[in-house]
Amino acid sequence: MKIVFMGTPDFSVPILEGIIAAGHEVCAVYCQPPRPAGRGKKDRSSPVQVAAKRLGLDVYHPLNFDEKAEVAAFEALGADVGVIVAYGLILPQVILDAPTKGCLNIHASLLPRWRGAAPIHRAIMAGDLVTGVCVMQMEAGLDTGPVLETVRTEILESDTTGVLHDRLSLIGRDAILGVLADGISAEAVEQKADEILYAPKIDKLEAEVDWARTAVEVDQHIRGLSPSPGAWTMVRGQRVKLLMSSVSEGTGDAGIALDETLRVACGSGAVNLVRLQRAGKEAMDWDTFLQGFTIVKGARLGRSGD
Repeated sequence: MKIVFMGTPDFSVPILEGIIAAGHEVCAVYCQPPRPAGRGKKDRSSPVQVAAKRLGLDVYHPLNFDEKAEVAAFEALGADVGVIVAYGLILPQVILDAPTKGCLNIHASLLPRWRGAAPIHRAIMAGDLVTGVCVMQMEAGLDTGPVLETVRTEILESDTTGVLHDRLSLIGRDAILGVLADGISAEAVEQKADEILYAPKIDKLEAEVDWARTAVEVDQHIRGLSPSPGAWTMVRGQRVKLLMSSVSEGTGDAGIALDETLRVACGSGAVNLVRLQRAGKEAMDWDTFLQGFTIVKGARLGRSGD
C-alpha cells in the first residue's frame, strides 16, 4: 500500500521501520518540527525524523494544517491510507478523509479505556492487570474511532512505563501490519460509551510520592512514572528520583526506612526502592546508590524528613 506515516516519538519508530520492512511504500513522513532540547537548548530532530532520514524518506513537519497549501500538499500525495502513531497534532477532518481508505491510529491502550496522552503511565498507576494496543479508524474526536484490531498484553509486576512502552510499540507494529495485510477489511467495532476513561498528560506536580498510600499504590506510582518524569521524594534535603521498586512486607510510620537496604514503610506494607537517581547523577541500583548517599535505618523520606 501507499502510506503516509505520521508520528513523532520513539514509540513510533519501530512501527515505521516495520511498515518499510513489509514492503509498503511510504510516500511521506510527517512529524513534529525540531524543538530545543538538552542543556544547550539546540534544536533536536524527533526520533521519527531521524529514522525517516536514515531510511531515505521525505519528511514534512508543518505546525498545523490551517493553510490550504499544506492540505493541498497532503492530498496530492495520493496515499491509500494514513498511519498515525503519536503524531502530536489533532488532525482536521479534511486530512483524515484525504487518503483513499482514511487514516488509522495506533493507540497504546484497550480503548475506550485510557483515551488521551498518557495511556501507558495511567494503566500502571491505576493498577491495571492488562493493557494492549488498538488500531482504530480515525475520527475528528480524541481517540474516538471504531476499532479494527485489539491486541492485549499482561502488565507484569516488574513493568515500568519504559519497559511496557517498548513492548507495546512492537505489539503495535505487528497489529498494524496485520491490518494492512488484510487490506483494512476487518469489521470496525464501535467503542462502548460507558467504558470511556481518559489518560491526561502527566503533571509533574503529581510525581511526588505520598508515603501514606498503601505499598501497592506507591509501587504502582513509582513504576508508572519511570523513567519519565520520575516519581520523587525528599531525602536529607535533596530530591531523589525513584525509578524502580517492589512491594515488600513491613510496618512502621509512613516514609520511615525500616532497614539499611532501602525498605521503606508505607501507609500499609512497605516497598523496596530498587533504583534511584540524585539530581545531576546517573541512575543507580540501591546498593550502589547507598555507597555515596547513606540512608540509615529510621531515616524519614518525604518532606517531613527534609
